[in-house]
Amino acid sequence: MERPRGAADGLSRWPLGLLLLLQLLPPAAVGQDRLDAPPPPAPPLLRWAGPVGVSWGLRAAAPGGPVLRAGRWRRGAPSEDQGCGRLPDFVAKLANNTHQVILVLTTFQVPLVIVSFGQSKLYRSEDYGKNFKDITNLINNTFIRTEFGMAIGPENSGKVILTAEVSGGSRGGRVFRSSDFAKNFVQTDLPFHPLTQMMYSPQNSNYLLALSTENGLWVSKNFGEKWEEIHKAVCLAKWGSDNIIFFTTYVNGSCKADLGALELWRTSDLGKTFKTIGVKIYSFGLGGRFLFASVMADKDTTRRIHVSTDQGDTWSMAQLPSVGQEQFYSILAANDDMVFMHVDEPGDTGFGTIFTSDDRGIVYSKSLDRHLYTTTGGETDFTNVTSLRGVYITSMLSEDNSIQSMITFDQGGRWEHLQKPENSKCDATAKNKNECSLHIHASYSISQKLNVPMAPLSEPNAVGIVIAHGSVGDAISVMVPDVYISDDGGYSWAKMLEGPHYYTILDSGGIIVAIEHSNRPINVIKFSTDEGQCWQSYVFTQEPIYFTGLASEPGARSMNISIWGFTESFITRQWVSYTVDFKDILERNCEEDDYTTWLAHSTDPGDYKDGCILGYKEQFLRLRKSSVCQNGRDYVAAKQPSFCPCSLEDFLCDFGYFRPENASECVEQPELKGHELEFCLYGKEEHLTTNGYRKIPGDRCQGGMNPAREVKDLKKKCTSNFLNPKKQNSKSNSVPIILAIVGLMLVTVVAGVLIVKKYVCGGRFLVHRYSVLQQHAEADGVDALDTASHAKSGYHDDSDEDLLE
Repeated sequence: MERPRGAADGLSRWPLGLLLLLQLLPPAAVGQDRLDAPPPPAPPLLRWAGPVGVSWGLRAAAPGGPVLRAGRWRRGAPSEDQGCGRLPDFVAKLANNTHQVILVLTTFQVPLVIVSFGQSKLYRSEDYGKNFKDITNLINNTFIRTEFGMAIGPENSGKVILTAEVSGGSRGGRVFRSSDFAKNFVQTDLPFHPLTQMMYSPQNSNYLLALSTENGLWVSKNFGEKWEEIHKAVCLAKWGSDNIIFFTTYVNGSCKADLGALELWRTSDLGKTFKTIGVKIYSFGLGGRFLFASVMADKDTTRRIHVSTDQGDTWSMAQLPSVGQEQFYSILAANDDMVFMHVDEPGDTGFGTIFTSDDRGIVYSKSLDRHLYTTTGGETDFTNVTSLRGVYITSMLSEDNSIQSMITFDQGGRWEHLQKPENSKCDATAKNKNECSLHIHASYSISQKLNVPMAPLSEPNAVGIVIAHGSVGDAISVMVPDVYISDDGGYSWAKMLEGPHYYTILDSGGIIVAIEHSNRPINVIKFSTDEGQCWQSYVFTQEPIYFTGLASEPGARSMNISIWGFTESFITRQWVSYTVDFKDILERNCEEDDYTTWLAHSTDPGDYKDGCILGYKEQFLRLRKSSVCQNGRDYVAAKQPSFCPCSLEDFLCDFGYFRPENASECVEQPELKGHELEFCLYGKEEHLTTNGYRKIPGDRCQGGMNPAREVKDLKKKCTSNFLNPKKQNSKSNSVPIILAIVGLMLVTVVAGVLIVKKYVCGGRFLVHRYSVLQQHAEADGVDALDTASHAKSGYHDDSDEDLLE
């Protein structure tokens, strides 16, 4: 088969350079922000060594975001499924629908001693790559800075911003703006040099935010046409809800010199008025409806987390351990109900503890010890399985320093090992060859340069499907991994492909596509229409290419996949891209008979509580594996929820309690046994009466058991945080006679009170308990608050700043 014409014929040839791959489509909403952890996984920004820097963009997504779905479907025995026969005439049909694709930005740069020489080319296709048009003239043949990438607008705004290279003596930078999916561009000279990529307001894509190289905060209200500097001496800025801007500013020296003495400001009118909402700030971050600040303690080098749910008007100290100079906090995941928070252990351990919050973000329960979160590179394997409600996967460091994967199905209430795949054998790491588990390769393995080309993959509209590289044994192995798949959200697994692969999900799970990860040229793509049980191979070009990446439209609703790579001759390299359209393979639309009822989280069909997770169960209509048909772009999984009676599984351990390993009941922390539990909330001291349980945020159970819990306002003021430099002190109305009578009693109990204050309202709450395990462990972060500045690199260079970002 001849190679289709298109980008391969039009792209320039260069002997050296950098390949930058970036989807043009707006990234999916993440619903969480970073305190000082690595950024969210989307959008992909892949850099490849090669002759040209290329940015690839896909067409606009269909109206409406992906529908969140969850469910579990047990994999049937091989005899229950149809055989792995070839799909009729699929080679001819795919050949007619293999095209070259989309929007291409190539950049070529030769760094010299004093200056850099570079050139960019911009190509655009409106027919999935059948034909490309050189539109470099729309950006005036300007060199585009690859470190800024393509700034893509939210939702389907069609907005794109390219940042251009300018001469060293210019007064400001230059950008090219498009609001029609790159059909036209407008050149705009900036009154400042940008330090970071332009930030879109989530509520209004015409509102832009940017930091300058001179630490100025700039705002545009008309998609970058005009800019206004609203504040100087700014270190970090973020968009909040309702177009609110939060930022930290330094008063004296600089961002680095004033770290821990910064002020947190807020503007609700794009810079017309400001309000100082915090002082002694190390960094800040946003997660769900929560605003977090990492704050320096008085006359101390430790930091504490404070949380606000009213945009910073009032703050409460989070009941978390304080951290020292070499430690950090990280928001792993957050929504409007709760927060996953990682707290680093003292010393250069590489691990810490995961805590989960209540619905106010204030009271936290220990969720997982020895959570792997490396100090050197800021890597964590914490992964939200978006295809099934309440499921997360991460890694922990065991006592023998081996790394093991853990999974939770109830939003952090309980963690367990991943089940061993039935079609796999235990590897050499297993002490017992009959008893081992699956261990997932994620960010940490990739950072260690293992042969792992992709992190785990799941999609909200591909119910229950999880794809990941892994090994089967007692711990993660450094041997070449295989690819495993789960069709029930992580309860059970099966080996899908041998060796490392790139993979993606199409048509809401109706098609899975994979390409072998190899250093040699390839020309074969693999695909499955039955969730990875059977695979077909298709030769998409007669001339093998050096493969560099796969791209599909975000949301897993598309039927198209783009294959990137280059061909190489003795002197030159030429970039090529192919798009394979599977719509003619799945010839018909799915009908009612193509779906089957499936109960999510089902583990014991005979139990009346089977499928109950977070207080309710869900039944879905899922596509049968034997059905070869199109779900279609408008497909929404029909689900039928029902509430469950409350049990211990619907409750987390309360403030001052913990759940021992392999236990369902919560027990009291030894160091607080016999003490009254008091804590500071919104500047008032409160007394907690509890049996050790609190309901999991977002849990919807009804009836059943309901452990008693009462929070009583003690009508006393207290210092709940260090954000206000002036501490509040309540005045005494007691007369001298009463003081004389009770004086002796006060003296006798003051020591006990101080002990409780030290652990509860002081800033060292349960530090000893949470610090007992001080060895390496692994965790995966989303929002970092305060990583250690000198002990950690990458995202942790600025400690809390990266964690909160």
